[in-house]
Amino acid sequence: MKILHCADLHLDAPLQGYEELKEKVLTIPGKLLDICRREECELVLIAGDIFHGPYTRQSFRILRSALEEMAVPVFITPGNHDFLSSESPYIKEIWPDNVHIFKNPQMEKYVLPGVTIWGAGYTAMDCPGLLAGFTAEGEGLQIGLLHADITPNAPCCPITKKQIAGSGLSYLALGHIHKGDIFTAGDTLCAYPGCAYGRHFGENEEKGVLIYDTEEKSHRFIPLGLPAFYEYTAPVVTTAADAISHCLPAAGDENYYRITLTGHSKHPDLPALREAFSQFPRLTLRDETLPPLDIWQGVGSDSFSGQYFSLLKENMDAAPEADKSLFALAAKLSRQILDGEEVILP
Repeated sequence: MKILHCADLHLDAPLQGYEELKEKVLTIPGKLLDICRREECELVLIAGDIFHGPYTRQSFRILRSALEEMAVPVFITPGNHDFLSSESPYIKEIWPDNVHIFKNPQMEKYVLPGVTIWGAGYTAMDCPGLLAGFTAEGEGLQIGLLHADITPNAPCCPITKKQIAGSGLSYLALGHIHKGDIFTAGDTLCAYPGCAYGRHFGENEEKGVLIYDTEEKSHRFIPLGLPAFYEYTAPVVTTAADAISHCLPAAGDENYYRITLTGHSKHPDLPALREAFSQFPRLTLRDETLPPLDIWQGVGSDSFSGQYFSLLKENMDAAPEADKSLFALAAKLSRQILDGEEVILP
């Protein structure tokens, strides 16, 4: 059996500063439908925070249509952002017949041929540990679905590896942690798919969903293809443009990049650099460079460093033009070492 496991879609998130992402986010349900069909999944698990908070009719209609067209059992557990309340879409809206929502704050089961799905839902922003004292009972594959936090003393459904190991579950599909992770606790295989898309630079790298094969007991990550956030520190060794180009792919794209220029350099012309990399419209550049080094400081002085740099300069002056830059680089790195700075080789 193939299972599509996703979590933390955060539909209708405010995305302040990145409002252009909102249109892309509305494509997520359709992407999930495409993956479900292409991978021939027989089960879909959504581990909480489908909605970021108050929802819109547009996002619900898009989601409902996609889930219905999947035509396979879909299980949902409400999380801390979309907990069950009188205004919750889980209460107010009519969901497709193939969708089951865990609405109780205690673990309950839903039995399918050969597999039992266990889950529980939040009724408030915070939630006690729903796995405490729980043990799955029954034959066949036992699958748990929770929006939970493996971090000790977490306010949102804290769980422990000891609890997981004693749960009797074959697989625990988790949500809430936005960074993907796969681990085992006892005989239970656990997975966080991570959030469906990044909302800021704190949620960087590519985001997506997991396909879990119950026979092979293996996972496969599938990206959803929304713009991702990437952040880099780029030491300027030769030029600022070279430092930036080492962080970016060969072709332009719509991802968000934030590059902080460091090292010793003349003040970089950030507007000109942004124009030079206009194929990356969502590129942010920050200048944290230091003034250029006076690498020949103290040349000729009666000291070890003075004599050392004098020797380097003499050899540079006598070297062929093509080799002079090597001596200048050696002097620069030596000066940085003497000044106690971190040295980054080109």
